[in-house]
Amino acid sequence: MDLTEDPQLAQFKVANGVPVGAASCHTALVDGYVVEGHVPSGAITKLLAERPDAVGLALPGMPADSPGMGGTEATWDAQDVLLIQYDGQLIPYDY
Repeated sequence: MDLTEDPQLAQFKVANGVPVGAASCHTALVDGYVVEGHVPSGAITKLLAERPDAVGLALPGMPADSPGMGGTEATWDAQDVLLIQYDGQLIPYDY
């Protein structure tokens, strides 16, 4: 995996379909999808298995009980993950 720090991170996010309201600290490009923030692995696994017609997933902000920030698997799986639509709409993503 190639990790980079982009001095133009905001432009990178927008160019890859992340709406401003969905922004977080980390942006990953995973098999054709954007994963924005501390998205739980279960949500990413479902996204890659089902392959919805969407930009990707987001967990806006930096929730203190999200993966990598603290909490437990139970709190991680309770996160309000959002599916990013091509029109920029954010809808709840059940996983």
